[in-house]
Amino acid sequence: MKITTKKLPKSEMEIEGELEAEVFETYYGKALKKIGENVEIDGFRKGKIPENILTTKVPEIHVLEEMAEMALSELYPKIIEDEKIEAISRPDISITKLARNNPLGFKIKTAILPETKLPDYKEISKKIITGLTEEEKSTEVTEKEVEDTIMDIRKSRAPKVHMAEPIEPHVHKEGEEHSHEEEIPAELPELNDEFVQALGPFKDVADFKEKLKENIKLEKGNQAKEKTRLKIVEGIIEKTETEMPEILIEVELDKILYRMESDITAMGLKFEDYLKHLNKTVVDIRKEFRNDAKKKAKLGLVINKIAQTEKITADPEQVASEVAMILEQYKEADPERAQMHAENVLTNEKVFQFLENQQ
Repeated sequence: MKITTKKLPKSEMEIEGELEAEVFETYYGKALKKIGENVEIDGFRKGKIPENILTTKVPEIHVLEEMAEMALSELYPKIIEDEKIEAISRPDISITKLARNNPLGFKIKTAILPETKLPDYKEISKKIITGLTEEEKSTEVTEKEVEDTIMDIRKSRAPKVHMAEPIEPHVHKEGEEHSHEEEIPAELPELNDEFVQALGPFKDVADFKEKLKENIKLEKGNQAKEKTRLKIVEGIIEKTETEMPEILIEVELDKILYRMESDITAMGLKFEDYLKHLNKTVVDIRKEFRNDAKKKAKLGLVINKIAQTEKITADPEQVASEVAMILEQYKEADPERAQMHAENVLTNEKVFQFLENQQ
């Protein structure tokens, strides 16, 4: 098989080649058999039609196309491996020569992992970590924060009453005035042992306050960590040089759109109605979020490159444990995709921990 490769703009690669006639011809019988499985001819059972009968009923071009598809499906992974091409998208295949007893000519275009030139990410991380103020690092919880949270909980547990209270009159064309119906909490429940015990495994009010304070502290710590990580990645991304493949941006846009649609559906609304209310289309939404998607795609490339450079990999035992939890929670999940997701999430976490330790 003769192969030539050519790098195209926007991190794409063109592979052009020919498969020898003798090798291509070996797919003839396989292709005819596969086609025969779906052909119906009177007097023969489906899938049991003799080859000599099939050749008179099936146009040769259909057999040739099936031969080409079978051949390239088998050969493409080998081409990618032999040529050391880091493909990141489905191949776009076009046939340039197709005839019996002739070489199979083809062109394949695929997006490839772009070259990513990282800045001194260790120094950037170190400057950000050492430059954090005491306020930014603080996870101290004040009494006011505890009391405010308790008040929010009491309000959420209070029975609601509907009050139709007049607001500034709003006159419609018909001339009628409308009042505003407001849902307000009735008397707040008393903060006592019985109340907190109904919320969870708390001994009394003091125990509840202590554990609530711990939870608030934990949440503030998580928020501080996320803010620091965001500063670090933004600092690295800003100085990273890379050519962004369109396919990666489109993948991130798909994720954003899927999450948006899931959130709207979870609220009991139809996504189509939501878009109509906004007077927007899916195309409009994709345009709006394009920069966000590009940023997320670039972040993925940066994290991946740092992991490669520093030889950071996920712990196999942690991956196995994570996969088991995913498959337990989502019975229909694909094990292979679950494995990839777990490896990606755990590797990313180790990369962030590595960056946070540059002090």
